[in-house]
Amino acid sequence: MVCLFAGILSKRADGSFWLTTPHEAGRIEVEDVPFLAVEMFASGCGRVQVVSFRTNIDELVTVDEDHPLRIAYDPGTDEPVPYVLVRDGLEARLTRAVYYELVARGVEEKVDGEPLYGIWSNGTFFPLGRLTDPS
Repeated sequence: MVCLFAGILSKRADGSFWLTTPHEAGRIEVEDVPFLAVEMFASGCGRVQVVSFRTNIDELVTVDEDHPLRIAYDPGTDEPVPYVLVRDGLEARLTRAVYYELVARGVEEKVDGEPLYGIWSNGTFFPLGRLTDPS
């Protein structure tokens, strides 16, 4: 059932989530994002590394320019909260264990002269955080 509903889930421009069939549409409430990245796969290393995630609905998403990785910060704790774009504005939040596995594959890169820590996937660097204090 979950996979069936996930297939008809969409996110509208106003940020609302909808389940849409050819005959009906219903708005649903999503607390954060609709999916979780529950498993990570990586091949290669450095700039030729390719990182993919399996979601809780068994979709496989490879991190690339069309499926970017982003880091948000919890406003209450300032903890990093990692997300990957699955499709059409729908994201998956990486579980803590998957995020730790991702961080373990990270490397230091200079971007515009600033040292950043992040991962390479499909030839694109995705920053996970700064290596220097921004202040």
